[in-house]
Amino acid sequence: MITIKDFAETKFYGMGTQMAYRAIGRRSEKALRAVQAASHRLERLLSRFIPESDIARLNCAAGVRCENISAETFAVLREALRLSELSDGLFDPTVGPLVDVWDYKHAVSPPADKTIKEAVSIVNFRDLELHTGDQTGFLKKCGQSLDLGGIGKGFASDCFMQIFKKCGLSSAFSNIGGNVSTLGSRPDGSAWRVGIRHPRNEGLIGAVEVINQAVVTSGDYERFFTDRFGRRYHHILNPRTGYPAMSGLISVTIVCDSAITADALSTAVFVAGLDIGIELIKKIPTTQAVLIDKDLNVYFTAGLRGGLRISTNHQSILI
Repeated sequence: MITIKDFAETKFYGMGTQMAYRAIGRRSEKALRAVQAASHRLERLLSRFIPESDIARLNCAAGVRCENISAETFAVLREALRLSELSDGLFDPTVGPLVDVWDYKHAVSPPADKTIKEAVSIVNFRDLELHTGDQTGFLKKCGQSLDLGGIGKGFASDCFMQIFKKCGLSSAFSNIGGNVSTLGSRPDGSAWRVGIRHPRNEGLIGAVEVINQAVVTSGDYERFFTDRFGRRYHHILNPRTGYPAMSGLISVTIVCDSAITADALSTAVFVAGLDIGIELIKKIPTTQAVLIDKDLNVYFTAGLRGGLRISTNHQSILI
C-alpha cells in the first residue's frame, strides 16, 4: 500500500482478477484495509469454486434442499433475479452449467450440440427460489448451478463504495478487473476519466468522464479461444441458445449509479444487440451506454454527450 498524507492506494489479487483502489481522505489507509478484508469475505461467500461458500452449497443442494445463506448472498441473488426479470433472461445467474461445458480456461473446440442443449435445458433464473423468512435459497432442479461472474464484481464494487463512505471519504476509485466505481470527483474537483478498451486493437478507443458512478464494460475480447479451423468463441454466452452471443455488438459499456446494475446490464445488452439493448437501457433511468458493433461504429446515449471522448478514427452515433 502506498500512503501519502490523506491519500492511499493499493493493488491486490482477489475474486479471480487484479484489483486496484485509490482513496483520498484522513482515514484513507483504514478504508483500504477494510475494503481488502471485505473483498476476501465476499469471495468466500460468492465464489462457486470455494466448496464452503454460500453459492457452492446452493449448487450442491440443487434439486434436493434449501440452504441457509448470508444476508449479503441473499442481497446479491435478489438483485440478480430482479435484473434477470428486467432483461427477460438475457442475463441469467443460473448459467453455471453452460459456463462449465464451454470451459474457456482449457477449451480448444466448442462442446457438442447435444451437450449444449442439455445445459440450456436447466438454465432458468425462475428456478431460483429465495425465502425471506428464514433467509434460504433453493435451486429447483438437479444439476442447476449459479455463476455470479456477470454480477458479483458489481455487487462487491457497490459494497466497497459504502465502506469508503462510512470511513468519511468523499473521493475514491476502485477497479476490479475493469469493473470501475467512483466516489465523488477527483481531489481537484474534476471528473474521473475511465478508459474504454479498443475491442480489436491495443490501447483505448475512448474514455468517459464520471462522478459518483460506475463504469462496466463487457466485450468479446476479454476471454475467448480459437479452434483448429480458426473460428473464435468468446465467453459471453446467450442463455437461450447456449452459444456465444452473436448480436452484432462486440463491446458494451454501461455507466450508471449502481455497479451491480451496470455489471448485469452490460452482459444483457451485449446478448440482446443494438435495438433490444437500447430498449433495455431505457428501462433504468439515468443509465448511459457506449455500444460498439462489429464494424467498429460507436453508439452512445445522450447523457454522455460532453463527457465522452472517442478516437477520431471511429464514427460516433447518438442513440
